[in-house]
Amino acid sequence: MAIMWTPDLSVGVEHIDNQHRTWFEKANELFEAGKAQKAKEYIDQMIDFLEEYTRLHFRDEEAYMEEIGYPGLEEQKRAHAAFVKELAKLKEDYNKSGGNLLVIINANKLVVDWLTNHIRKQDKKIGEYVRSLNK
Repeated sequence: MAIMWTPDLSVGVEHIDNQHRTWFEKANELFEAGKAQKAKEYIDQMIDFLEEYTRLHFRDEEAYMEEIGYPGLEEQKRAHAAFVKELAKLKEDYNKSGGNLLVIINANKLVVDWLTNHIRKQDKKIGEYVRSLNK
């Protein structure tokens, strides 16, 4: 299952949307590498990048929400922390499996579902809040 950013996932805040696009691209590269049975070292690098980029994105997004006084900040922080744990578990499972690519492929649905649901149900509210400030 490919993971692609589509316009319906736009939050309406340019820097958040740009980071989401990059996140989707990198996640897709990871899953494609798993399906193509790329070398374990390459997969390791992709997982590390994705984990680091996720932390960076969440940190930036939370700082922005704080800056604009977004009322759902604490709920977002909890959701972000839970996803960081999921990624850490994915990395741990992959390493424990000795680099079994099925771990990566099977994690695809979890990541796709979490990301798209989180953006549609929570991140879009940030854009709505920003638009309400500009009225």
